[in-house]
Amino acid sequence: MATKTTAPWVFPEPTPISRIPVTEVFPQIEDGSWPAKAVEGEAFPVRATVFREGHDAFGVHAVLTNSAGEEKDRRKMVDIAPGLDRYETFLRADEPGAYYFHIEAFSDPYATWVHDASVKIAAGVDVDLMLAEGVALFDRVLAGEVKPYPPKSESAKYQLSASAREHLVQTRKQLADDSLAPQERLSAGLSGATRKVFSDYPFMDLVTKSRRFPVQVDRSRALTGNWYEVFPRSFGAHRDEQGAWVSGNFRGLIPALDRIEQMGFDVLYLTPVHPIGTTFRKGKNNSLEASATDPGSPYGIGSPEGGHDAIHPDLGTFDDFDALVAAAKAHGMEVALDLALQCSPDHPWVKEHPQWFSQRVDGTIAYAENPPKKYQDIYPLNFDQDPEGIYQAILAVILKWIEHGVTIFRVDNPHTKPLIFWQRLLREVRQSHPEVLFLAEAFTRPAMMRTLGAVGFHQSYTYFAWRTGKQEILDYFWEVSHETDHLMRPSFWPTTHDILTPQMTAGGRNMFAIRAVLAATGAPTWGIYSGYELVESEPRPGFEEQNDNEKYEYRPRDFAAGDHFGIADLLTKLNQAKAEHAALRQLRGFVALPSTSDDLVAFLKYVPATLSADGQSDAVIVVVNLDPQNVKEGMVGVDLSKLGVDTSQGTYQVRDLLDGHEYTWGSENYVRLDPNERVAHVFSVLPK
Repeated sequence: MATKTTAPWVFPEPTPISRIPVTEVFPQIEDGSWPAKAVEGEAFPVRATVFREGHDAFGVHAVLTNSAGEEKDRRKMVDIAPGLDRYETFLRADEPGAYYFHIEAFSDPYATWVHDASVKIAAGVDVDLMLAEGVALFDRVLAGEVKPYPPKSESAKYQLSASAREHLVQTRKQLADDSLAPQERLSAGLSGATRKVFSDYPFMDLVTKSRRFPVQVDRSRALTGNWYEVFPRSFGAHRDEQGAWVSGNFRGLIPALDRIEQMGFDVLYLTPVHPIGTTFRKGKNNSLEASATDPGSPYGIGSPEGGHDAIHPDLGTFDDFDALVAAAKAHGMEVALDLALQCSPDHPWVKEHPQWFSQRVDGTIAYAENPPKKYQDIYPLNFDQDPEGIYQAILAVILKWIEHGVTIFRVDNPHTKPLIFWQRLLREVRQSHPEVLFLAEAFTRPAMMRTLGAVGFHQSYTYFAWRTGKQEILDYFWEVSHETDHLMRPSFWPTTHDILTPQMTAGGRNMFAIRAVLAATGAPTWGIYSGYELVESEPRPGFEEQNDNEKYEYRPRDFAAGDHFGIADLLTKLNQAKAEHAALRQLRGFVALPSTSDDLVAFLKYVPATLSADGQSDAVIVVVNLDPQNVKEGMVGVDLSKLGVDTSQGTYQVRDLLDGHEYTWGSENYVRLDPNERVAHVFSVLPK
């Protein structure tokens, strides 16, 4: 009977494990194939599981290098889970670029000797041997036999400062002096001064390096910003003498920049500015029948006047656009442009490249759908038909707008396009224009949202608008700041031109204030849609979006009439708080605080001095009343160890950044919030 052939019992040779094992390294994406995220000046966490055989001591460092291999940061890692061998530290790059980090583990002969000698000499066991081994250890140190710190080359020797060397020479002399009592000899090797030398100059043996893991460090705007969204055609729009609408334009938007700047917004986000098609043009509130005067949706891009690389004639020319960009820059704002990769039936691409679109069996081109919504005025691109042609056309569009000063693109529905397309496009744009940023507008499944960030999107829209209860808010803030922080950077929006949740409709002015506080303090990047300061909250029947939606009509606003709401003043104070406090401009450093009321959300944002770019600690305590109608009160607990100030007396001072009032706080604090007076406290923890 023939022997049955089976597969080999042994896999190919595995990657060798290191002398001192380093496993479960974080952050890494797809086993280090894609870079993790960081920004200039931001401390990002590095973790690894490190252990070794036996009982000898070891040390662990995390090391950051640039693409040329030059060491830029090195930090000692500490055990954050005793018994589980999980080590952590934070690294920081001071400027944007491509970086790598690796973990260095090493045997620590000094720490091993300290432990063994202390235990044995105290017990009277191997006293002379322990002291002799200490002398031998110091001889190795003074001879420079072990790797230097930091290691400069494989052949370099351990280097000590003159004062450190002199101290170790005297310590070695006392350790070897058998005329002294054993405990006196040992005390020299264990003294605080000796321990400091070995802390400053770790004595590293059996040095093990993990492989390198990539980190993309972006400019700070990739992490933090205050966005203000506008439809340019509404600014300056008016009716003529016959009652017909006259469109606003780029020049009409420029006078509004003073007001937007005064509120503290630093990103001016423009919805699409391109020519709009007339075929199947949508009318008021997305109706299928448009009148002759309906301007159509800016997302129905393309007409005989041009496509994504053109400007709607009503808005002006490229000279006018350039003037708007220059004016925004003079007001301290960057311009973000909507990138909606879809076409109206009148787009030049439909005629020139019909193969770029999906054909249905009846010969028509498939329009966009998001059941029950239908978008007959929009043709999606089919990226599997002539993908190279589509790629080059879109790249050309992006490069043209970059030439005209656009530094940020808000990408509409990126989850409906292939990820392989985005990965290539974002990488290529980054290589030629590393300052340019992309925000993913993808309210979709978690896996797609996370992966869009992982393949290169700098920022991501989130589920913030639908997180409304106390626990789900705190859980979500923790998730985006500590679980997905290496993959995607969140952008919090209370409303958009597409989103008006039921709580915003029902809660009125106070809910608009509540959600603004949560958005501005919960994430480093947040934004509002123009009209938020007027508490626009009338829903279109049957839909979670604004009635008389600006996507389909002009909507000029009298912003002065909305001053009585006080929202503009609140927005200004929130943005000012962000400008003054690094804790609110960082994604990490979030801690949920306990409160005794189900309607009081409390949390702490903090940056320790050891992790801040300027060496100063910063902490902000936020308490929000989620009930827009009723007074809520309760106790709020605070972990004093996170505050970065002297709390030895059990108290500390806080200042409310929304009204300037100061209070004395401790570990347990009474809070009462009447939403008709104030919906929240945003406390700066004051140094003494």
